Amino acid sequence: MDRIPMTAAGLKQLEAELRLLKDIERPAVTKAIGIAREHGDLKENAEYHAARERQSFIEGRLLELEAIISHSEVIDPSKLSGDVVRFGAKLLLVDEDTEAEKVYQIVGEHEADLSKGTISVSSPLARVLIGRSLGDSVEVKAPGGSKFYEIVKVEYA
Repeated sequence: MDRIPMTAAGLKQLEAELRLLKDIERPAVTKAIGIAREHGDLKENAEYHAARERQSFIEGRLLELEAIISHSEVIDPSKLSGDVVRFGAKLLLVDEDTEAEKVYQIVGEHEADLSKGTISVSSPLARVLIGRSLGDSVEVKAPGGSKFYEIVKVEYA
């Protein structure tokens, strides 16, 4: 498996989720399964089946998180500089049609959250932006049509 780029904050967030699942969620669902078993007939026991489904989800997510963390490669954006867009760059873009400003940071795919202004390095927007420079105009093909953005600011923090 290839290395998975991410920021230190993204890795910390995944490790926190892993600890939560191992230390709190897994023991709680095991206890819930034990309590549900005490209620008798397992074939018609909705609590038991719900707890088993939750256990299955937790175990699957634990395996996924362990694989991601073991293959992660932390990249520190503060050690980068310049006007060229790379992983970790925090960008100010201006929509050339509406003049609306948007701020994004390019992060790993497992830490991206558009509501927080972070976009995955593998997203269409990031793929168009990477390698471009301050002042460049880029075209992003979206389902609603093409959007044109100007790169107004590139910073690494």
